[in-house]
Amino acid sequence: MGLVGVQGNGGVGSKTKYIRMTSDLTEAEEEDEGGLQTSNYDTKKYIIACAIFASLNSVLLGYDIGVMSGAVLFIQDDLKITDVQVEVLVGILSIISLLGSLAGGKTSDAIGRKWTIGLAAIIFQTGGAVMALAPSFKVLMIGRLLAGVGIGFGVMIAPVYIAEISPAIARGSLTSFPEICINLGILLGYISNYAFSGLPAHISWRIMLGVGLLPSVVIAVALFFIPESPRWLVVQNRIEEARLVLLKINASEKEAEEKLQEIQVAAGSANTENYEPKAVWREIFCPSPPVRRMLITGCGIQCFQQITGIDTTVYYSPTIFKNAGITGKSEVLAATVAVGFTKTLFILVAIMLIDKLGRKPLLYASTIGMTVSLFSLSFSLAFLSHAKIGITLAIIAVCGNVASFSVGIGPICWVLTSEIFPLRLRAQASALGAVGSRVSSGVISMTFLSVSEAITVAGTFFVFGVISCSAVAFVHYCVPETKGKTLEEIEVLFQDKDELQENEVEMGDVERLMQKS
Repeated sequence: MGLVGVQGNGGVGSKTKYIRMTSDLTEAEEEDEGGLQTSNYDTKKYIIACAIFASLNSVLLGYDIGVMSGAVLFIQDDLKITDVQVEVLVGILSIISLLGSLAGGKTSDAIGRKWTIGLAAIIFQTGGAVMALAPSFKVLMIGRLLAGVGIGFGVMIAPVYIAEISPAIARGSLTSFPEICINLGILLGYISNYAFSGLPAHISWRIMLGVGLLPSVVIAVALFFIPESPRWLVVQNRIEEARLVLLKINASEKEAEEKLQEIQVAAGSANTENYEPKAVWREIFCPSPPVRRMLITGCGIQCFQQITGIDTTVYYSPTIFKNAGITGKSEVLAATVAVGFTKTLFILVAIMLIDKLGRKPLLYASTIGMTVSLFSLSFSLAFLSHAKIGITLAIIAVCGNVASFSVGIGPICWVLTSEIFPLRLRAQASALGAVGSRVSSGVISMTFLSVSEAITVAGTFFVFGVISCSAVAFVHYCVPETKGKTLEEIEVLFQDKDELQENEVEMGDVERLMQKS
């Protein structure tokens, strides 16, 4: 059987139509087909390796979240800090990371996605070393500030880079890799807490924090093997370099050339003034209706990811379990390890389902599951505290909350923000979304103990449950399904019919001009 490809007009969203013709394969064609299958397999392995290496900065973030939940118990004993200082120490990383996220968009447009990943690792490693060696709370805070900037760079750039090198059919799974790495880091942090909890207080927390520097070494090596984003190279008019990268991440030369042409059309390489930083920010802050819808979806999902209280569940899980009735540091830290395993397990479930079921079904399951779990946790802490059934229900509710988070809104919020924005705005708009996430996380983390003292821990999680209810409505009304669509096709989802018809005419004209040239 043979296939003849016919390219349809229409610009973005146009697809190649194939007409099947009856014929027998020659031996040479069979050999070519076998070679193509091998090439596809090698290409997939290469893209997966790039996604894993690009996501390693997220291990640093996850490890910091997980390890700090236990380390603060020993830091408080060693440095004699107050509860307010604990709140500041925990929450300041998310607040200060907004600087890294904001700078990350402009930096990645200037030096490239790949080297921004390396810069993030260097800054975090410096901050981590300062924290591990800190003789006082002030020095510890300096290290924390540096680490926050590095994390801000890392969480912003990894999903953008992966989205720009991934094929549409697997982009959801691959762009979720940073969330896998965050969960893996959290689990490793919990295990580190438990493993080193038997050491003297002035040593244990330093080792816990110091171990988190190891992934940075792997990132430094990986930078010499992963390619630059082909879309960024096209924006820089480095077309030949972009072609070489596309040949590595596509199964055939024809596919690579088609993708290159599609990226060039979307990028509007002929009109470079669109990529001036002032013009980009002007379009973001004075957006057209389609861009406004993108910003509402991207920034909204990032904020809901955090204001439903996931970071408090992770950072303050020892406090939650103490309120439930678990006594002893070892027992509390052992319970947090169970939470870490649950969170990591369900992110793997999300990876398997995100490109099969789609984004919205998983988001519905996630936000509804979180709502039920948060109300259950509130009930157990309010009415069953220190009872055996109350402790069991609290552990199940916390594990249910992190499981629901990991199967949907956790990874999908990063997938959406990396794929819904047009190329000219992608880095800066994704950075803005990351800022919303980090600010929300910081505010929630820095106020949890104080708010819990005012309205109780149970009351605080009841509020989180109410917010989670509103997240269900947001998903229904503001989040489109993007499964299986190219980055260029997704832009169309946010356009009105009139705008779509106008853009189709313009894109068709550009394609015809390129074909003639």
